[in-house]
Amino acid sequence: MRPKGFERFVGQEQTLGAGKPLRKLIEEDRFGSLILWGPPGSGKTTLARIACNLSGRVFHSLSAVESGVKELKEAVKAARFHADSGKKFVLFIDELHRYNKTQQDALLPHVESGLVTLIGTTTENPSFSVIPALRSRCRVVELSRLTLDEIKKIVAASISDAENGLGGSGISIDEDVIEKISLFAAGDARMALTLLEECALASGGRTVDEKLVEEICQKANLLYDRAGQAHYDHASAFQKSLRGSDPDAAVYWMGRMLEAGEDPRFIARRLIVTAAEDVGNADPTALILAIAAAEAVEKIGLPEGRIPLSQAVLYVASAPKSNAAKNAVDGVLSHLREKGTAPGVPNHLRDTSYRDAKKMGHGKGYRHAHDYKDHYVEQDYLPDEIKDMKFYAASPYGREAALAQRLKEIKERAKRKND
Repeated sequence: MRPKGFERFVGQEQTLGAGKPLRKLIEEDRFGSLILWGPPGSGKTTLARIACNLSGRVFHSLSAVESGVKELKEAVKAARFHADSGKKFVLFIDELHRYNKTQQDALLPHVESGLVTLIGTTTENPSFSVIPALRSRCRVVELSRLTLDEIKKIVAASISDAENGLGGSGISIDEDVIEKISLFAAGDARMALTLLEECALASGGRTVDEKLVEEICQKANLLYDRAGQAHYDHASAFQKSLRGSDPDAAVYWMGRMLEAGEDPRFIARRLIVTAAEDVGNADPTALILAIAAAEAVEKIGLPEGRIPLSQAVLYVASAPKSNAAKNAVDGVLSHLREKGTAPGVPNHLRDTSYRDAKKMGHGKGYRHAHDYKDHYVEQDYLPDEIKDMKFYAASPYGREAALAQRLKEIKERAKRKND
Protein backbone atom coordinates (compact mmCIF):
# COMPACT_ATOMS: atom_id res chain seq x y z
CA MET A 1 0.00 0.00 0.00
CA ARG A 2 3.01 2.34 -0.01
CA PRO A 3 2.16 5.27 -2.33
CA LYS A 4 4.39 5.80 -5.35
CA GLY A 5 3.35 9.43 -5.84
CA PHE A 6 1.93 12.40 -3.96
CA GLU A 7 -1.62 11.81 -5.22
CA ARG A 8 -2.02 8.93 -2.73
CA PHE A 9 0.24 10.27 0.01
CA VAL A 10 -1.76 11.00 3.16
CA GLY A 11 -0.83 13.62 5.76
CA GLN A 12 1.93 16.23 6.16
CA GLU A 13 -0.08 18.87 4.32
CA GLN A 14 1.85 21.62 6.13
CA THR A 15 5.05 20.41 4.44
CA LEU A 16 4.01 18.45 1.36
CA GLY A 17 0.66 19.90 0.33
CA ALA A 18 0.16 21.04 -3.27
CA GLY A 19 2.35 24.04 -4.01
CA LYS A 20 4.51 23.69 -0.90
CA PRO A 21 8.23 24.42 -1.56
CA LEU A 22 9.55 20.95 -0.65
CA ARG A 23 6.98 19.21 -2.82
CA LYS A 24 7.83 21.47 -5.76
CA LEU A 25 11.55 20.77 -5.32
CA ILE A 26 10.86 17.01 -5.35
CA GLU A 27 8.51 17.17 -8.33
CA GLU A 28 11.02 19.26 -10.27
CA ASP A 29 14.00 17.08 -9.26
CA ARG A 30 15.78 19.95 -7.52
CA PHE A 31 15.93 18.62 -3.97
CA GLY A 32 19.16 18.28 -2.01
CA SER A 33 20.13 16.17 0.99
CA LEU A 34 17.33 15.73 3.53
CA ILE A 35 16.96 14.52 7.09
CA LEU A 36 13.37 13.41 7.65
CA TRP A 37 12.52 13.54 11.34
CA GLY A 38 9.25 12.20 12.65
CA PRO A 39 7.50 9.47 14.64
CA PRO A 40 7.16 5.90 13.35
CA GLY A 41 4.67 5.44 10.54
CA SER A 42 4.47 9.13 9.61
CA GLY A 43 5.67 8.65 6.03
CA LYS A 44 9.43 9.21 6.14
CA THR A 45 10.47 6.22 4.04
CA THR A 46 7.51 6.68 1.71
CA LEU A 47 8.51 10.30 1.07
CA ALA A 48 12.08 9.23 0.29
CA ARG A 49 10.87 6.64 -2.23
CA ILE A 50 8.44 9.08 -3.83
CA ALA A 51 11.30 11.55 -4.29
CA CYS A 52 13.32 8.92 -6.13
CA ASN A 53 10.36 7.64 -8.16
CA LEU A 54 9.52 11.11 -9.44
CA SER A 55 13.11 12.13 -10.11
CA GLY A 56 14.34 8.86 -11.59
CA ARG A 57 17.42 8.97 -9.37
CA VAL A 58 19.20 5.77 -8.38
CA PHE A 59 17.97 4.69 -4.95
CA HIS A 60 20.42 2.88 -2.66
CA SER A 61 19.08 1.89 0.75
CA LEU A 62 20.96 1.19 3.99
CA SER A 63 19.81 0.58 7.54
CA ALA A 64 21.98 2.25 10.17
CA VAL A 65 21.16 -0.65 12.48
CA GLU A 66 22.77 -3.21 10.17
CA SER A 67 25.44 -1.24 8.31
CA GLY A 68 28.68 0.61 9.02
CA VAL A 69 31.63 2.29 7.33
CA LYS A 70 32.24 -0.73 5.09
CA GLU A 71 28.74 -0.55 3.60
CA LEU A 72 29.04 3.23 3.25
CA LYS A 73 32.24 2.82 1.21
CA GLU A 74 30.47 0.33 -1.05
CA ALA A 75 27.59 2.77 -1.51
CA VAL A 76 30.03 5.57 -2.43
CA LYS A 77 31.70 3.26 -4.96
CA ALA A 78 28.27 2.61 -6.52
CA ALA A 79 27.57 6.35 -6.57
CA ARG A 80 30.79 6.98 -8.52
CA PHE A 81 29.85 4.27 -11.02
CA HIS A 82 26.42 5.84 -11.66
CA ALA A 83 27.92 9.36 -11.74
CA ASP A 84 30.05 8.25 -14.69
CA SER A 85 26.78 7.41 -16.48
CA GLY A 86 25.33 10.79 -15.62
CA LYS A 87 22.86 9.46 -13.07
CA LYS A 88 22.12 11.11 -9.74
CA PHE A 89 22.45 8.89 -6.70
CA VAL A 90 20.30 8.94 -3.55
CA LEU A 91 21.72 7.23 -0.48
CA PHE A 92 18.81 6.44 1.80
CA ILE A 93 19.78 5.68 5.40
CA ASP A 94 17.03 4.50 7.71
CA GLU A 95 17.45 5.19 11.45
CA LEU A 96 20.29 7.64 10.74
CA HIS A 97 20.61 8.45 14.45
CA ARG A 98 21.96 4.93 15.00
CA TYR A 99 25.21 5.83 13.26
CA ASN A 100 27.99 6.92 15.60
CA LYS A 101 30.11 10.03 15.02
CA THR A 102 32.74 8.17 12.98
CA GLN A 103 30.13 6.70 10.67
CA GLN A 104 28.39 10.05 10.24
CA ASP A 105 31.76 11.71 9.57
CA ALA A 106 32.33 9.22 6.76
CA LEU A 107 29.31 10.65 4.93
CA LEU A 108 30.44 14.27 5.05
CA PRO A 109 32.82 14.59 2.05
CA HIS A 110 30.43 12.76 -0.29
CA VAL A 111 27.40 14.79 0.76
CA GLU A 112 29.51 17.97 0.53
CA SER A 113 30.73 17.17 -2.99
CA GLY A 114 27.25 16.24 -4.19
CA LEU A 115 28.33 12.75 -5.19
CA VAL A 116 25.44 11.41 -3.10
CA THR A 117 22.17 13.00 -2.10
CA LEU A 118 21.57 11.83 1.44
CA ILE A 119 18.06 11.14 2.65
CA GLY A 120 18.23 10.05 6.26
CA THR A 121 15.28 9.19 8.46
CA THR A 122 15.22 9.44 12.23
CA THR A 123 12.71 9.25 15.06
CA GLU A 124 15.13 11.17 17.29
CA ASN A 125 15.67 14.92 17.35
CA PRO A 126 18.51 15.56 14.85
CA SER A 127 19.78 18.37 17.06
CA PHE A 128 20.92 15.69 19.50
CA SER A 129 21.39 12.62 17.32
CA VAL A 130 23.07 13.95 14.16
CA ILE A 131 26.45 15.69 14.19
CA PRO A 132 26.33 19.45 13.43
CA ALA A 133 28.55 19.18 10.35
CA LEU A 134 26.16 16.72 8.71
CA ARG A 135 23.06 18.65 9.79
CA SER A 136 24.45 21.82 8.20
CA ARG A 137 24.68 20.05 4.84
CA CYS A 138 21.09 18.80 4.92
CA ARG A 139 17.62 20.24 5.14
CA VAL A 140 15.86 18.95 8.24
CA VAL A 141 12.19 18.20 7.55
CA GLU A 142 9.97 17.49 10.56
CA LEU A 143 7.00 15.21 9.90
CA SER A 144 4.04 15.16 12.27
CA ARG A 145 2.27 12.16 13.70
CA LEU A 146 -0.77 11.37 11.53
CA THR A 147 -4.18 12.42 12.77
CA LEU A 148 -7.02 10.00 13.45
CA ASP A 149 -8.82 11.07 10.28
CA GLU A 150 -5.67 10.55 8.21
CA ILE A 151 -5.17 7.05 9.63
CA LYS A 152 -8.83 6.23 8.93
CA LYS A 153 -8.36 7.37 5.35
CA ILE A 154 -5.35 5.06 4.94
CA VAL A 155 -7.21 2.10 6.48
CA ALA A 156 -10.31 2.70 4.34
CA ALA A 157 -8.18 2.94 1.19
CA SER A 158 -6.50 -0.36 2.06
CA ILE A 159 -9.85 -2.08 2.49
CA SER A 160 -11.12 -0.93 -0.90
CA ASP A 161 -7.90 -1.37 -2.92
CA ALA A 162 -8.25 -4.58 -4.89
CA GLU A 163 -4.70 -4.53 -6.30
CA ASN A 164 -2.59 -3.94 -3.18
CA GLY A 165 -5.10 -4.11 -0.33
CA LEU A 166 -8.09 -6.15 0.79
CA GLY A 167 -10.52 -5.12 -1.95
CA GLY A 168 -12.34 -8.16 -3.36
CA SER A 169 -11.34 -10.37 -0.43
CA GLY A 170 -14.85 -10.47 0.98
CA ILE A 171 -13.78 -8.92 4.29
CA SER A 172 -16.55 -6.96 5.99
CA ILE A 173 -15.46 -4.01 8.18
CA ASP A 174 -17.81 -1.21 9.21
CA GLU A 175 -16.92 2.40 10.08
CA ASP A 176 -16.81 1.83 13.85
CA VAL A 177 -14.23 -0.93 13.44
CA ILE A 178 -12.11 1.21 11.11
CA GLU A 179 -12.11 3.90 13.79
CA LYS A 180 -11.18 1.34 16.45
CA ILE A 181 -8.18 0.14 14.44
CA SER A 182 -7.16 3.74 13.76
CA LEU A 183 -7.39 4.66 17.44
CA PHE A 184 -5.22 1.73 18.47
CA ALA A 185 -2.62 2.71 15.85
CA ALA A 186 -2.15 6.11 17.57
CA GLY A 187 -0.98 8.00 14.49
CA ASP A 188 1.26 5.23 13.09
CA ALA A 189 0.21 4.25 9.54
CA ARG A 190 2.43 1.17 9.55
CA MET A 191 0.86 0.00 12.80
CA ALA A 192 -2.63 0.61 11.39
CA LEU A 193 -1.96 -1.50 8.29
CA THR A 194 -0.36 -4.25 10.37
CA LEU A 195 -3.39 -4.38 12.67
CA LEU A 196 -5.75 -4.38 9.70
CA GLU A 197 -3.90 -7.29 8.10
CA GLU A 198 -3.84 -9.30 11.32
CA CYS A 199 -7.55 -8.72 11.87
CA ALA A 200 -8.34 -9.75 8.30
CA LEU A 201 -6.34 -12.95 8.65
CA ALA A 202 -7.84 -13.74 12.07
CA SER A 203 -11.37 -13.26 10.74
CA GLY A 204 -10.88 -16.01 8.17
CA GLY A 205 -12.08 -13.75 5.38
CA ARG A 206 -15.32 -12.83 7.10
CA THR A 207 -16.42 -9.97 9.36
CA VAL A 208 -13.94 -8.00 11.44
CA ASP A 209 -15.74 -6.71 14.53
CA GLU A 210 -14.64 -4.57 17.49
CA LYS A 211 -14.19 -7.60 19.77
CA LEU A 212 -11.70 -9.16 17.36
CA VAL A 213 -9.79 -5.87 17.09
CA GLU A 214 -9.58 -5.59 20.89
CA GLU A 215 -8.38 -9.19 21.26
CA ILE A 216 -5.57 -8.63 18.75
CA CYS A 217 -4.57 -5.15 19.89
CA GLN A 218 -4.92 -5.60 23.67
CA LYS A 219 -3.67 -2.05 24.27
CA ALA A 220 -3.15 1.09 22.26
CA ASN A 221 0.18 1.74 20.59
CA LEU A 222 1.79 4.53 22.64
CA LEU A 223 4.55 6.46 20.92
CA TYR A 224 7.08 6.65 23.72
CA ASP A 225 10.78 6.03 24.17
CA ARG A 226 12.08 6.41 27.71
CA ALA A 227 15.52 7.34 26.41
CA GLY A 228 14.40 9.52 23.52
CA GLN A 229 12.65 12.71 22.50
CA ALA A 230 9.15 11.45 23.38
CA HIS A 231 10.26 11.05 26.99
CA TYR A 232 11.21 14.72 27.25
CA ASP A 233 8.21 15.93 25.25
CA HIS A 234 5.76 14.08 27.52
CA ALA A 235 7.52 15.34 30.65
CA SER A 236 7.38 18.87 29.26
CA ALA A 237 3.66 18.61 28.50
CA PHE A 238 3.08 17.20 32.00
CA GLN A 239 4.88 20.05 33.77
CA LYS A 240 3.36 22.75 31.59
CA SER A 241 -0.12 21.38 32.29
CA LEU A 242 0.59 21.46 36.03
CA ARG A 243 1.92 25.02 35.77
CA GLY A 244 -1.06 26.03 33.64
CA SER A 245 -3.58 24.84 36.25
CA ASP A 246 -5.16 22.21 34.01
CA PRO A 247 -5.71 19.10 36.18
CA ASP A 248 -7.33 17.12 33.35
CA ALA A 249 -4.35 17.59 31.05
CA ALA A 250 -1.86 16.97 33.86
CA VAL A 251 -3.38 13.63 34.86
CA TYR A 252 -3.72 12.70 31.17
CA TRP A 253 0.00 13.16 30.49
CA MET A 254 0.81 11.35 33.74
CA GLY A 255 -1.39 8.47 32.61
CA ARG A 256 0.23 8.33 29.19
CA MET A 257 3.68 8.13 30.72
CA LEU A 258 2.62 5.38 33.12
CA GLU A 259 0.88 3.39 30.41
CA ALA A 260 4.00 3.62 28.23
CA GLY A 261 6.15 2.19 31.02
CA GLU A 262 7.74 5.33 32.41
CA ASP A 263 9.36 4.99 35.83
CA PRO A 264 6.81 6.45 38.29
CA ARG A 265 9.69 7.82 40.35
CA PHE A 266 10.61 10.07 37.43
CA ILE A 267 7.05 11.40 37.35
CA ALA A 268 7.16 11.93 41.13
CA ARG A 269 10.43 13.89 40.84
CA ARG A 270 8.95 16.14 38.15
CA LEU A 271 5.93 16.69 40.38
CA ILE A 272 8.09 17.71 43.36
CA VAL A 273 10.02 20.19 41.22
CA THR A 274 6.80 21.71 39.90
CA ALA A 275 5.26 21.94 43.38
CA ALA A 276 8.25 24.00 44.55
CA GLU A 277 8.94 25.93 41.35
CA ASP A 278 5.43 26.83 40.21
CA VAL A 279 3.27 26.63 43.34
CA GLY A 280 5.76 27.50 46.06
CA ASN A 281 4.45 29.37 49.06
CA ALA A 282 1.16 30.19 47.37
CA ASP A 283 0.24 26.76 48.76
CA PRO A 284 3.05 25.01 50.69
CA THR A 285 0.87 21.92 51.04
CA ALA A 286 1.51 21.15 47.37
CA LEU A 287 5.18 20.34 48.06
CA ILE A 288 4.28 18.27 51.12
CA LEU A 289 1.74 16.26 49.12
CA ALA A 290 4.15 15.80 46.18
CA ILE A 291 6.85 14.43 48.52
CA ALA A 292 4.29 12.18 50.21
CA ALA A 293 3.22 10.82 46.81
CA ALA A 294 6.86 10.13 45.89
CA GLU A 295 7.34 8.23 49.17
CA ALA A 296 4.12 6.30 48.58
CA VAL A 297 5.32 5.23 45.12
CA GLU A 298 8.61 4.02 46.63
CA LYS A 299 6.77 1.97 49.25
CA ILE A 300 3.90 0.45 47.27
CA GLY A 301 5.02 0.68 43.63
CA LEU A 302 2.59 0.20 40.75
CA PRO A 303 -0.25 -0.26 40.05
CA GLU A 304 -1.43 1.11 43.43
CA GLY A 305 1.10 3.95 43.33
CA ARG A 306 -0.83 5.55 40.49
CA ILE A 307 -3.50 6.67 42.98
CA PRO A 308 -1.40 8.83 45.36
CA LEU A 309 0.42 10.14 42.27
CA SER A 310 -2.90 11.14 40.74
CA GLN A 311 -4.03 12.74 44.00
CA ALA A 312 -0.89 14.87 44.20
CA VAL A 313 -0.97 15.75 40.49
CA LEU A 314 -4.55 16.99 40.72
CA TYR A 315 -3.73 19.04 43.84
CA VAL A 316 -0.61 20.66 42.37
CA ALA A 317 -2.44 21.48 39.13
CA SER A 318 -5.36 23.02 41.03
CA ALA A 319 -3.30 24.99 43.58
CA PRO A 320 -2.62 28.76 43.31
CA LYS A 321 0.66 29.45 41.55
CA SER A 322 3.80 31.39 42.47
CA ASN A 323 7.33 31.11 41.09
CA ALA A 324 8.71 33.61 43.62
CA ALA A 325 10.88 30.97 45.34
CA LYS A 326 12.61 30.08 42.07
CA ASN A 327 13.00 33.72 41.07
CA ALA A 328 14.49 34.59 44.47
CA VAL A 329 17.24 31.98 44.47
CA ASP A 330 17.96 32.49 40.75
CA GLY A 331 18.26 36.20 41.40
CA VAL A 332 20.82 35.58 44.15
CA LEU A 333 22.84 33.20 41.98
CA SER A 334 22.76 35.62 39.05
CA HIS A 335 23.93 38.46 41.31
CA LEU A 336 26.80 36.37 42.70
CA ARG A 337 27.96 35.35 39.24
CA GLU A 338 27.83 38.89 37.88
CA LYS A 339 28.98 40.90 40.91
CA GLY A 340 30.91 38.36 42.96
CA THR A 341 30.50 37.92 46.71
CA ALA A 342 30.44 40.79 49.21
CA PRO A 343 33.52 41.11 51.51
CA GLY A 344 32.12 38.80 54.17
CA VAL A 345 29.54 38.19 56.86
CA PRO A 346 28.86 41.35 58.96
CA ASN A 347 30.27 41.11 62.50
CA HIS A 348 26.92 41.21 64.26
CA LEU A 349 25.77 38.12 62.32
CA ARG A 350 28.91 36.03 62.86
CA ASP A 351 29.05 32.87 64.94
CA THR A 352 29.69 33.40 68.66
CA SER A 353 29.64 29.80 69.83
CA TYR A 354 33.41 29.30 70.07
CA ARG A 355 36.00 30.69 72.48
CA ASP A 356 37.35 34.15 71.75
CA ALA A 357 34.61 34.90 69.19
CA LYS A 358 33.27 37.81 71.21
CA LYS A 359 36.78 39.17 71.76
CA MET A 360 36.98 39.54 67.97
CA GLY A 361 33.73 41.48 67.95
CA HIS A 362 31.60 38.67 66.59
CA GLY A 363 27.94 39.13 67.48
CA LYS A 364 28.40 42.67 68.72
CA GLY A 365 25.25 44.73 68.18
CA TYR A 366 23.11 41.74 67.20
CA ARG A 367 19.51 42.00 68.35
CA HIS A 368 17.66 38.73 69.03
CA ALA A 369 14.32 38.78 67.22
CA HIS A 370 12.50 36.87 69.98
CA ASP A 371 13.21 39.65 72.46
CA TYR A 372 10.95 42.01 70.53
CA LYS A 373 7.26 42.34 69.79
CA ASP A 374 6.05 40.20 66.88
CA HIS A 375 9.46 38.43 67.16
CA TYR A 376 10.78 41.06 64.78
CA VAL A 377 13.31 43.87 65.05
CA GLU A 378 14.73 46.06 62.33
CA GLN A 379 18.39 45.35 61.59
CA ASP A 380 20.54 44.62 58.57
CA TYR A 381 21.02 40.98 57.60
CA LEU A 382 22.89 41.63 54.36
CA PRO A 383 26.39 43.08 53.92
CA ASP A 384 26.44 46.87 53.81
CA GLU A 385 27.29 46.89 50.11
CA ILE A 386 24.01 45.20 49.16
CA LYS A 387 21.82 45.84 52.21
CA ASP A 388 19.07 47.47 50.14
CA MET A 389 18.82 44.72 47.51
CA LYS A 390 15.58 42.76 47.16
CA PHE A 391 15.63 39.24 45.78
CA TYR A 392 12.19 38.05 46.87
CA ALA A 393 9.00 39.43 45.37
CA ALA A 394 6.02 37.67 46.95
CA SER A 395 3.11 36.85 44.70
CA PRO A 396 -0.37 38.13 45.60
CA TYR A 397 -1.82 34.60 45.54
CA GLY A 398 -2.81 32.03 48.14
CA ARG A 399 -0.83 31.58 51.33
CA GLU A 400 2.06 33.62 49.97
CA ALA A 401 -0.13 36.71 49.91
CA ALA A 402 -0.94 36.19 53.59
CA LEU A 403 2.74 35.70 54.44
CA ALA A 404 3.66 38.87 52.56
CA GLN A 405 0.93 40.78 54.38
CA ARG A 406 2.24 39.56 57.75
CA LEU A 407 5.76 40.77 56.94
CA LYS A 408 4.40 44.12 55.85
CA GLU A 409 2.37 44.57 59.04
CA ILE A 410 5.11 43.67 61.53
CA LYS A 411 7.59 45.93 59.73
CA GLU A 412 5.12 48.82 59.83
CA ARG A 413 4.47 48.29 63.56
CA ALA A 414 8.20 48.23 64.29
CA LYS A 415 8.72 51.38 62.24
CA ARG A 416 5.90 53.23 64.06
CA LYS A 417 7.40 52.26 67.43
CA ASN A 418 10.84 53.52 66.41
CA ASP A 419 9.36 56.76 65.08
